[in-house]
Amino acid sequence: MNWPDAELDNVRRLRVLASGVSGAVVSERVLPAAFDAVWSRVSDFEGAFGDFEPDMRGVRLSKVDGERLELLARSRFGFRARLHAVHRPGWFWAQSRFLLVAVAAAPEPGGGTRVAVTGGVRVPGRAALVPVGVQRAGRRSLDRLAGMVG
Repeated sequence: MNWPDAELDNVRRLRVLASGVSGAVVSERVLPAAFDAVWSRVSDFEGAFGDFEPDMRGVRLSKVDGERLELLARSRFGFRARLHAVHRPGWFWAQSRFLLVAVAAAPEPGGGTRVAVTGGVRVPGRAALVPVGVQRAGRRSLDRLAGMVG
């Protein structure tokens, strides 16, 4: 059989998954930096991650099992979350009972790196985010990340 092949890069994949989450807004931007430079910042969970993610004051990696991670996060308001995540090159999707954080990146033809983010406060028991501030937080994350790699 000749089934069609539909390869999605990580950014397109994030858009597809976020479309199934009510209230999710994907913010994206092309950063004028190499993929490796961008992704090393995103993957620095105990360092740079809290610097570009506006609501995170601190993150601690508590468990690693291949591409599966467990992170303990503290918000700038003092809330704590145990995030269960999948992390691989260009892909990070983490969620707890009350929080979702997702970042995807892909090299851009002609140079630079396309980065997409989404996340926010989850509605327990549903594929939904509280829509207040999601878009603004995504833009702020990308602004901060751009400043770190540019």
